[in-house]
Amino acid sequence: MSEKEQSYKIPMKWRIKRYYVYFIATVFILVLPWITVDGNHFFLLSFDKLKLHLAFIQFDMQELYLMPFLLMFMFLTVFGMTVMGGRVFCGWVCPQTAFRAIYRDLIETKILGMRRSIKNKQKEPDMSLTKNKVKKVVAVTIAFLSSYLAAANFLWFFVPPEDFFVYLADYENHWSLIGIMTGIALFLVYDVVFLKEDFCAYICPYSRIQSVLYDEHTVMSLYNTNRGGHIYDENHDKQHTKQKEIQVEEPHAECTACEACVVICPTHIDIRKGLQLECINCLECVDACTTVMGKLGKPSLVTWSSEYEVIDKKGKTEFFRGKILGYVGVLIILMIILAMMGSTKENMLLNINKEGRLYSTKAMPDGNIRVDNAYVFLLQNTQNERMDFYFDVIPPKGMEGKIVIAKPSKKFSAVPGIKKKKVVILRTTDVLVDDERKDTIIPITIKAYAIGHEENIVVYRDAVFVFPRADELKKAK
Repeated sequence: MSEKEQSYKIPMKWRIKRYYVYFIATVFILVLPWITVDGNHFFLLSFDKLKLHLAFIQFDMQELYLMPFLLMFMFLTVFGMTVMGGRVFCGWVCPQTAFRAIYRDLIETKILGMRRSIKNKQKEPDMSLTKNKVKKVVAVTIAFLSSYLAAANFLWFFVPPEDFFVYLADYENHWSLIGIMTGIALFLVYDVVFLKEDFCAYICPYSRIQSVLYDEHTVMSLYNTNRGGHIYDENHDKQHTKQKEIQVEEPHAECTACEACVVICPTHIDIRKGLQLECINCLECVDACTTVMGKLGKPSLVTWSSEYEVIDKKGKTEFFRGKILGYVGVLIILMIILAMMGSTKENMLLNINKEGRLYSTKAMPDGNIRVDNAYVFLLQNTQNERMDFYFDVIPPKGMEGKIVIAKPSKKFSAVPGIKKKKVVILRTTDVLVDDERKDTIIPITIKAYAIGHEENIVVYRDAVFVFPRADELKKAK
């Protein structure tokens, strides 16, 4: 090896780095549903218990107004990643790409040896061989079992593990859960074994959106035509197949026409053709060219960079440009909104409905007139344990202690997740207002709270107490 060749050190393959990301992401996704804080999950959308857990805070389904902001945050994050790094989400984070890599590179190539080399993703295993047919059955079986685990993992974000396995044990009453899990597993097997990368190229809508998001500073897999030479013409038709043919028109061209970048591409494209929507930025082509050119003591002709820097040679890629800062700003605003909404979460739910009759009156032995207002309270305990609840009435200034709760006369208990209906009667024996012409609507505040947790589990609701006009009081006597 020459001194020049020795001076160029081939870096760690992007494929290996990508495997590390897959491993970390897989462990994270598998472990996350099992982590709870005070019984709350990081993310759980439970249609069974009508609960939303977000950042270890529990919300009731009536508080699903958080979901649009969460979805906007997720989509804008992916779009921002695309503006900065192209389809980096597809190649490095997307579960479909990870499942496909595990099946193709690990199961078919490393474990079963159905493929001769991990560097050739164009040539499919020879299924005319009996041994490969047997291995195919084994591979699909392994994929199916792995898909079952992945399906269960997906469902854990909707049915928490502590309930999931209880439901599986009681399978006679939970066939729908088993059916959904089996359906997801079968789709995953079809996707990674038979549909393959066609999902990325023809089905996934993200590939159609990406071109709108790109700009000249977007980082992607790029073939450097300035160094390598032009393999395709302006109409994207291939014009050269050998290095000598390229060098006739471009003597400086360094591309060896080995096509290592082509045979290793999982989506079956030629990166030298230019930007193509099938490219998922897995950077396999970068690895292939880096290895070939590295042996010649030269840097790769295929790099993860921007057209601004590599093709147009206008300068360095601007990562923190206006568009990126705009995405960052919007994401920060959404995070603030989510944090503010999460911080105003009520630890119990209470709806107050006044009965159709405005009031009832009754003469008392002491000569006073009793005035009752009836309400229906719907209270829901959003905690994880049974608690006792009661109410207080906060009247306007000057009427303190004159409006009291006649019913219920004592605390009552409520179990989590079940609406508790209580008929509440507010009463006064004082003359709150002396009006000859009309009934008086008195604004009041109802304070509902959990006994023993008055500081934390408490809500306030505005209501009204209707006091009769003077002639109605006279009739009651």
